[in-house]
Amino acid sequence: MKTDLYIKTDFLVIGSGIAGLSFALKASGHGKVVIVTKEKAMESNTKYAQGGIAVVWDPIRDSPEKHIEDTMTAGAGLNNRNIVELVVREAHDRVEELIRLGVNFDTNEKGTYDLAKEGGHSEHRILHHKDITGLEIEQKLLQNVLKNPNIVLLENHFAVDILTQHHLGEIVTSQTKGIECYGAYVLNVAENKVFRILARKTIMAGGGIGQVYASTTNPLIATGDAIAMVYRAKGFVKDMEFVQFHPTSFYQPGASPSFLITEALRGAGAVLKNHAGEEFMYKYDSRGSLAPRDIVARAIDHEMKISGKDFVYLDARHIDRKHFISHFPNIYDHCMKSGIDPFLKMIPVVPAQHYICGGIETDEWARTNIKNLYAIGECACTGLHGANRLASNSLLESVVFAHRASVHASQTLGDGIIQEKIPEWNAEGTVNAEEMILITQSRKEVQQIMSNYVGIVRSDIRLKRAWDRLELIYKENEELYDRTTISVPLCELRNIICVGYLIIKHAMRRKKSIGLHYMATEK
Repeated sequence: MKTDLYIKTDFLVIGSGIAGLSFALKASGHGKVVIVTKEKAMESNTKYAQGGIAVVWDPIRDSPEKHIEDTMTAGAGLNNRNIVELVVREAHDRVEELIRLGVNFDTNEKGTYDLAKEGGHSEHRILHHKDITGLEIEQKLLQNVLKNPNIVLLENHFAVDILTQHHLGEIVTSQTKGIECYGAYVLNVAENKVFRILARKTIMAGGGIGQVYASTTNPLIATGDAIAMVYRAKGFVKDMEFVQFHPTSFYQPGASPSFLITEALRGAGAVLKNHAGEEFMYKYDSRGSLAPRDIVARAIDHEMKISGKDFVYLDARHIDRKHFISHFPNIYDHCMKSGIDPFLKMIPVVPAQHYICGGIETDEWARTNIKNLYAIGECACTGLHGANRLASNSLLESVVFAHRASVHASQTLGDGIIQEKIPEWNAEGTVNAEEMILITQSRKEVQQIMSNYVGIVRSDIRLKRAWDRLELIYKENEELYDRTTISVPLCELRNIICVGYLIIKHAMRRKKSIGLHYMATEK
């Protein structure tokens, strides 16, 4: 069965988080924008971000140089220093733009912004909106997008693959020079039809990869779609071994996504303790509970292995009640609904996958190696994070590179073409999936493989076992994909497998521990 529907646009944005929406608003002044998002526009990783956005706001106590050094230290020096300096120095202007769009950051009794401090930061520099900063930003950006006449928002539309010369019958490999992007094949979920969106410029803003793991703070939609699509199109990816596990998600077996307990709570004075009630972090780092996330996550993992317990505790009982409830109302409500009064009991926490520091390789203008294709947000690897992301640098990175991508894409819009020779989607010879269990079970298997063998602590043996197991699932799923009518679960599984493969491949290449990649010594 063929469909003949297609859309032509200047800019195609895949993803509706902070990066995609920010880009769309800016690019809309230079041409027509189509945003494709796989579910409701509000459902993105941005929505779940609690802590805030890092920016040097107090020039008396803080400085760009301090923020730069904190970022470099957290990233174990593998960051691209030029990119770090660029992001930090452009941060203030980008955050002011958010404020002008209506984003409300919390203020203190003096009426000035209430700057929080999180792990790895040497100063208080986190602008936040209670403990739902991401939700506040997402809502305000979306409000502005919805009233913009130059932006079309397509909810419940799933990007299947980006379009290149491959779809014109040419052989395209990773060594091919001059690969170009012409848009994407997109599945209209409601009608179960695939159509073409032809665009002069395509922007990947598809978010994270959390669902590659069994336990993650990411929503169910975070299946690494953007990274997988670009990799299949022979785009370059980088640093996929650096998977960040947030040290403190609420321990609640079976919950998906895992509920995040923001690092800002530790910044407000909460401390990590073991089941004996002992504060243990100073055994691992002089910064205690405010050490960078990779150190804290490994420490918790080690304490759990020593005790045989499935979680540790975060003790916030000593924090002022009024301060806690006003600054962390979402966390307070979740604890109370789960039977934990945080003023009487310690909060059970466990590490969960949270962020990917690697992704689609980009330059300082968010360009990929594929012409007219950009990547922004969590799916991109800009060089900012290095081997470990500093807390609250992700929202900042998104707005900085959304701006830079919009500048470059708008100035070079004439370089892009509407390639109408791209063929219609052809689903001939495929049949509807008879047994959904084949897809759901494979997804669970991939998540267990990645969690058990490619998690916080890795080894050569574990990585080899993960590689072998994943290869079998990959072959099975490719056969299923070739003969089955396309669907979101089938595409998501394909993307999860691809991203899992990339994480393992990159982890096997890096033999020594650094940052988020920690190799156990084998005896």
